[in-house]
This record gives sequence, structure tokens and C-alpha cells, in this order.
Amino acid sequence: MNILVCISRVPDTASRIVVGSDGKSIDSSGLKFVVNPYDELAIEEALQLSKKNGGEVTAITVGTAANTDVLRTALAMGVDKVVLIKGDEPGDSSYVAENIAKYAKTYNPDLIFLGRQSVDFDSLQMPSILAEKLNIPSVSVVSKLTVESGKVIAERDIEGGRETVEAVLPCIISCQKGLNEPRYPKLPDIMKAKRKPIEEIEAENIVPKVTILSMEIPSKKRVGTILTDSDDDIKELVKLLHEEAKII
Repeated sequence: MNILVCISRVPDTASRIVVGSDGKSIDSSGLKFVVNPYDELAIEEALQLSKKNGGEVTAITVGTAANTDVLRTALAMGVDKVVLIKGDEPGDSSYVAENIAKYAKTYNPDLIFLGRQSVDFDSLQMPSILAEKLNIPSVSVVSKLTVESGKVIAERDIEGGRETVEAVLPCIISCQKGLNEPRYPKLPDIMKAKRKPIEEIEAENIVPKVTILSMEIPSKKRVGTILTDSDDDIKELVKLLHEEAKII
């Protein structure tokens, strides 16, 4: 079984994000970048299936040379091979999906895994675009997966519950929290990963379908009023509930 895992490089969720001087991108100076947390679930699921059924796990990403760090992390976790589709910093999901689809057509994987979304773009579009480009089934937001006899049985989260669906291979699976617990790379594996080769492919020059016009950090203005239990504050509370909230 050959499995392709799509991963992306995103700012650490604990980082403080600052908008760049152009007003259209983030200031990356001083930021720590990591493998997209949802993509770690995809790597782990691929590794577990490969161990059970045999085959090869390949991790792939699209972007600049800086993306080699997340590929090294994937190698340290245990994937067999990594591929960098080297080009400009991705502008939208379409640019990424088009390039990955082109590689997938030559690799012919049985399964394509990716996280349900990246925590930077948050578009949730990759599984659908890839499925359309490759003309194969796609099951999104999967929190439980069984692969057997050339098909997948997947439980996916929906509003208010879960649904179980079945699809034939090859298939695309986007991974949701709860599917597994990603492993932490061990130090010896991290050191070995630094010496392993990274295959590089030139990215197709695809015009993004989405243009970022502006970017801004949400304001954090205090909207509440803090009152004590003093007589004056109690009177003020009653007044506010009557005159502003208009609930008494």
C-alpha cells in the first residue's frame, strides 16, 4: 500500500502573530514554524496503516526551501520518503492542490492523507480540490478509519453527531482530532532525518485564484463592565440592565 501524506508549514499556534508592513501577510521574523497540527494526525495514521499492511509512506509539501524543516520532522516521525514541490510561497489552496495532484498522478497512491485544514489559511478546501483533480472519492473530517479489502470505512464528524461512510480505494482522507495520537520524534530519529535526502520538484507556475486584499489582527476591546457588590454598583447594574440591555 502506497500512501501520500500532504503536509504544510504553519506558524506555531503559541506564536504571537504580527501583520507585515505590506498589510497583506504576516511578519515571519522571529516566528517558529511547525508541521500543521492536523497534518501530524495524517502522518501518524499513514504510518500505522503502513506498518499493518506494508508499503511506502511519502510526505509532500509545496512551498519554498524553508519547508524542508517540516519534511525533516516527517522523516523523523518515520515516513519513508519526502518530496518538496519547490516554488513560491503558496497563495491559496488551489496552487497547492494543483501541484500535488500533478505529482499524485505519477505516484498513484492508494491513499492520500492530509489534515482537515491548515491552521493558517483555514480554508478546508484541499481535500475537495484534490478529489476533483484526481477524480477519486474524498472523505473529510475523519475521526475513525478502517481500511480493508480495497475500501475504507470512515466515521466523520458532522454537526450534532457522526456519520459512517464507505469508499473504494484510491481515496482521499482528511484527518480530524481523535483519529489517533501523533508520535513524538525521538532524538536519534531526528538526527538521522537530517542526513536523509529530500526529493525536489519544480512547482508549476499556477496563478492563484484567491487574492489577499488586506490582513489585520482582531481588536480586543473590553466590552464588559466589572461591578462589585456595593450598593452603588448594584444600583448601576439595575440601571444598565434597564436602559442599555433593556431586559428589565
